[in-house]
Amino acid sequence: MPTQLYNALIRTHHITSRKKVAALKRAADTHSCFVLLRSGGCPGIMYVEGQEQGQVEGWVGVVKRLRYKDFQLVRKPGELVSESGGMADEEARATGRDVGLNEVESVKEFGSLMAQRGVWGWWRKGMGYS
Repeated sequence: MPTQLYNALIRTHHITSRKKVAALKRAADTHSCFVLLRSGGCPGIMYVEGQEQGQVEGWVGVVKRLRYKDFQLVRKPGELVSESGGMADEEARATGRDVGLNEVESVKEFGSLMAQRGVWGWWRKGMGYS
């Protein structure tokens, strides 16, 4: 039986502080979550995914405490609903090997990774693109 996963999406004005990114990396490791950041400019985008809702909520709590400018929890922590064709390595995702923080520099690259994970439509709706 597949493991239920949970995810959330956060939008901020920007993500530029390396000190805050280091705190987000520690939080991803502590809460055993996969985290994807779009850093370096506007908008700042954060995607988090974990095996338990508490892991995702805990990571989101860390982000809130960092007091990012224009913090918006555009997709609250909830059950991940994968679209068809998502995530080639479901086993890595289900066993928690897909944990840690990853950064990209463009919204286009972020969107491409959302499509690979099978949450592209969910992400587009959260970002207000559809």
